[in-house]
Amino acid sequence: MRLDLRTRKAVTEKVAKRYRRASKAEKGRILDEFCATTGYNRSYAARVLRKRPSRGRSKARPPGQRGQGRKPVHTAEVVGPLIRIWAILDFPCGRRLVANLREVVRVLQKFGEIELAPEVKEKLLAISAATADRLLAPERKKIELKSRSKTKPGSLLKHQVPIRTFAGWDDVLPGFRGMDLVGHEGGNPRGDFRQSLDAVDISTGWTELRAVKNKAQAWVFGAVKDMREALPFPLLGIDSDSGAEFINDHLIRYCKREKITFTRGRPSKKNDNC
Repeated sequence: MRLDLRTRKAVTEKVAKRYRRASKAEKGRILDEFCATTGYNRSYAARVLRKRPSRGRSKARPPGQRGQGRKPVHTAEVVGPLIRIWAILDFPCGRRLVANLREVVRVLQKFGEIELAPEVKEKLLAISAATADRLLAPERKKIELKSRSKTKPGSLLKHQVPIRTFAGWDDVLPGFRGMDLVGHEGGNPRGDFRQSLDAVDISTGWTELRAVKNKAQAWVFGAVKDMREALPFPLLGIDSDSGAEFINDHLIRYCKREKITFTRGRPSKKNDNC
């Protein structure tokens, strides 16, 4: 007959005291008896009997208070100025922030915009890029935009368009262009509204803009052809996101016929952008 949980706990508490005081030979016999009584396997039973009971319940810590262990190096005295400098620099990533930190601190102190104790300044300037990103993560989460993208993936033809990631985007020849749509919904995404098709040449920076009625394939395809005629050099490649306004039969067949390289980024992977 299998013991219920409450009975097994009671048996474990009594046997554990005897087990921890016993010699090595006695522990083997106690372990055999305990396994036969509780039905535990030998490895788990030994681990349970070795575990020391906790001394009462731990008291709940106030919010934000750390438990035992190493004291935090970057206290509020360091994090506060870090957040302020991060905001002044328009919220860059940790790597760019750390690269400019020493010069920015010098300028802000020179004009009296920030006051730092010597030990705080030393800790601030010693922060690594990874630590800066970790410390700024809660603040970054407060200001990130949510549900602003209106791109709907064109999944049926996606396999026909190869993926190009940031690491492989090394074209220096004019004619390879990154394209994207920018919506002008004025804060209300319902219904149809004008879109701007933005196409930038990766090598020269030559930019072409076209206004389209909405994200329908016909308007975007027509705008791409119109842009091509206005370019001062041949259109050699198009890199877009995975939206259905680009990943469609019209544009794919057109690029194949005209021998235009057509690549795309992965959804939600901003590093794929050219």
